[in-house]
Amino acid sequence: MKTLIFGLLILGLTTQIYAQNTETMEPVYIVHNYKYLSDVNAAETAIPVEELHLKVSDFSVEELDVYADEHEFYDVYFFIPEGKILASYDKDSNLLSTVERYKDIDLPPSVLEALETRFPNWSISKNVYLVDYKDSRFTKQLYKLTLENNDKRIKVKVNENGVFL
Repeated sequence: MKTLIFGLLILGLTTQIYAQNTETMEPVYIVHNYKYLSDVNAAETAIPVEELHLKVSDFSVEELDVYADEHEFYDVYFFIPEGKILASYDKDSNLLSTVERYKDIDLPPSVLEALETRFPNWSISKNVYLVDYKDSRFTKQLYKLTLENNDKRIKVKVNENGVFL
């Protein structure tokens, strides 16, 4: 009887040795249009913009109500409160181009540093982020900013690296 209880005790303790590690890992996204993500997403992109980019890159035209094999191209609109995207896909869900516009999003540190260096006493009253993506060969990212200093107001254009245009 003692050996049976001792054996069950040992068996009960050894099963806990092989318990799984429950550490959480970051999610892994598998997307169809990875070139689009690598061209438009930078490490400094605002979170709502990045989430919308993920939706656009992983969209399948077969989900559309108007999907038919005979159509070659599909234009799809994506909306969030901060902005919108018009994306063009082919019939195989390959992303061909996007036109994007976002209002009053968080600016990347490179843009903020460039503004602070060139316009030290000015504040940002409005900002618009524009992205024009064409088939992974041409990607244009632009910030249009309205700056104010007391009663003065100026408009400037800056690219994603903080270079004034």
